[in-house]
Amino acid sequence: VVPDRDDLDVGVLVGGYPLEGPYPFGHEAVAEVVAIGDDVRTVAVGDRVVVPFQISCGTCKPCLAGRTGNCASHPMMSTYGLGTMGGLDWGGLLRDLALVPHADAMLVRVPAGIDPAVIASASDNLPDAWRAVGPYVDPADPGSVLVVGGRGGSGSIGLYAAGMAVALGAAVTYADTSTRRLETAAALGAVPVEGPVPTKLGSFEVTVDASGDPDGLRCALNSTARDGTCTSTALYLEDPPLPLLAMYSRCCTFHTGRAHVRPSIDRVLDLVADGFDPSLVTTTTASWDDAVAALTDPTLKVVLTRD
Repeated sequence: VVPDRDDLDVGVLVGGYPLEGPYPFGHEAVAEVVAIGDDVRTVAVGDRVVVPFQISCGTCKPCLAGRTGNCASHPMMSTYGLGTMGGLDWGGLLRDLALVPHADAMLVRVPAGIDPAVIASASDNLPDAWRAVGPYVDPADPGSVLVVGGRGGSGSIGLYAAGMAVALGAAVTYADTSTRRLETAAALGAVPVEGPVPTKLGSFEVTVDASGDPDGLRCALNSTARDGTCTSTALYLEDPPLPLLAMYSRCCTFHTGRAHVRPSIDRVLDLVADGFDPSLVTTTTASWDDAVAALTDPTLKVVLTRD
């Protein structure tokens, strides 16, 4: 129904991320159920559902602990649409039909009243953003959040994280060099800070590195308050330097890695139902017939519609 272009897809399409093609493309989509197996109980034909990009059984030890990105029933990193990195057995979500091996464990019905186009990134980028702020921002005492964006990183994820933190009540600062992303951050309710990031921007209980740049990562880590948490949602193909002594001295918790998306999808949908609007990050909406041109457009977030 509504596939879209994930942040990682951008790098793949321009040759900036080493995934050898050709392979079935796409790993974010809201879909319509057209057939179910005999044992499926939680969804029915005609339901519109979020399809998590990670394959997970829901019954193994990691899945039961909420670590669905490391499902023990399948090879490591089993995903839709990431070529050999995710396994070639699953295909992509930019297609007419996709097979979901564990429908009851994986699929999440779209609540009534939510436009599928608004949550097209609920397969990956939205839960990735949630894991960086949601567990650490207490709505009763939300505190402050810093998000460091950048052209080399997870552009939409950083903006989603900023918007979610604002929706949870936090005072959010968003640093970047892109006027377009800074304007979007301001529309989401964050305070924009333009220009090359300094070594430190202040002291924040929660920080997010979505920059994909060693200077951005250093700024986020140095700006993390005592006992604070910094999450990097960006990919680094080379090892960046880390200010480990300063982090150790402040008891800074640093988290990086793939998001375990399935448990976070419900939280994302709840936040959207409460008023958070991910569509503010969408820069291009195109029809399925115009998919090739739209997907190669160098813009932030592309959503395709098939209705």
